[in-house]
Amino acid sequence: MKRTAKAHWEGSVKEGKGNLTTQSEILNQTNYSFRTRFVGDEKGTNPEELLAAAHAGCFTMAVSFALTEKGITPTSLDTEAIVSMDGAGITGIHLSITGNVPDTNAEEFETITKGAEQNCLISKVLKVPITSEAILVS
Repeated sequence: MKRTAKAHWEGSVKEGKGNLTTQSEILNQTNYSFRTRFVGDEKGTNPEELLAAAHAGCFTMAVSFALTEKGITPTSLDTEAIVSMDGAGITGIHLSITGNVPDTNAEEFETITKGAEQNCLISKVLKVPITSEAILVS
């Protein structure tokens, strides 16, 4: 299996602009620029936001997979991924998941999410500290 995305850029880093297109075309010539990445006053995306989305999606599916393996079907799982940065680059990612999961308890849910934190494919390729927290709702 292979997945692809394409980036197009024109101009200098600060004045230029580009667009991103994914294989599925869910992103289709989506704007990205210096302003969308570092200023935030222009509509568009940026690599760090896309990384956060990819990690949130991967982690959430990994939690669902682990629950399913235990014969548990979640009613809902919602994850927020926060990518932290400083001048040198990405310094960490924090994953916060809230789950409505019948037939489990908070301790089991926490154990499952900690496993997913380390084992989702995006976590495995990153070399930054990754943390998570789990909130079980009824």
